[in-house]
Parts: sequence; structure tokens; C-alpha cells
Amino acid sequence: MPLMLRSSAFESGQTIPTKYTCDGQNVSPPLQWTGAPDDTQSFALICDDPDAPRGTFTHWVLYNLPPDANGLTEGDDSGGGMLGRTSFGKAAYGGPCPPRGPAHRYYFRLYALSEEVDMSEGATRDQVFNRIQPLILDQAELMGTYSRA
Repeated sequence: MPLMLRSSAFESGQTIPTKYTCDGQNVSPPLQWTGAPDDTQSFALICDDPDAPRGTFTHWVLYNLPPDANGLTEGDDSGGGMLGRTSFGKAAYGGPCPPRGPAHRYYFRLYALSEEVDMSEGATRDQVFNRIQPLILDQAELMGTYSRA
């Protein structure tokens, strides 16, 4: 069975509820996953917005999630792992906050890894992604949208 990522808060391709954005409580959404390979040693999660005016905007970077993890509860932006630095300049979840106009897409990508990532907390999205690339056993994606009228 392939790695699958879902949320009880929104379906893939649907609108992310305001609660999880800068217009609401700005808490991380609940996420659940299944189908991790047996030899998974850790997970990483990256959420970004490729539709941002100045290029891809990173909203969440999380790595070294325990291999027995199968989800994150609402508002738990670390899950026992290490937080990386977002485009907001913080090591924490930062919800969708696009400029007014058309909806933006927000990709939540989960990576099952063959080992833990040897990096300090606060690494950037690019640093984490470059480090995990050779370690990826499987990956899953959940995409939500959000717009501000």
C-alpha cells in the first residue's frame, strides 16, 4: 500500500478552513497518514505555496518525526519532531495568508525516510529537502486551496 496523507479538516483539492489560516486561529490542521514502508526510520513534512507572488512560500517544515507516528493533531506543529524555518522567518507552522485575489494552492508533502535527518532545528526548507532527497522511501501529498476576498 502506498503512503497516503489526509486531513479530517479538508479534502484534497478543497478549501482549507479559515481556522488554519492567518485569518483564523492560524493553528496547524490535523493530518493522518497510512501505508509507510516497514523500514521507515523518520518522517519529514513540508507545506508550501507555489503561487506566491515572489516564488514558492514555505509555511511549514518538520523533520525527524518518529517512525511510529501516524499523524499530527490539530495545533501540534512539531509532533515530537524538529521544526524548520518557514518563509515567515519562524520555526513554527504559519498558515495560508495569500494576498487578495485568486486562490493559492498549499501542498502538504509527507516523506517517509530511511533514517533520521542529522540537522539542527531551524533548518530551511531547501536545506531539509536537499538532505532528505536520497533518504526518501515514499512520499504522499495533500493539496488544499485558500483565497482572501
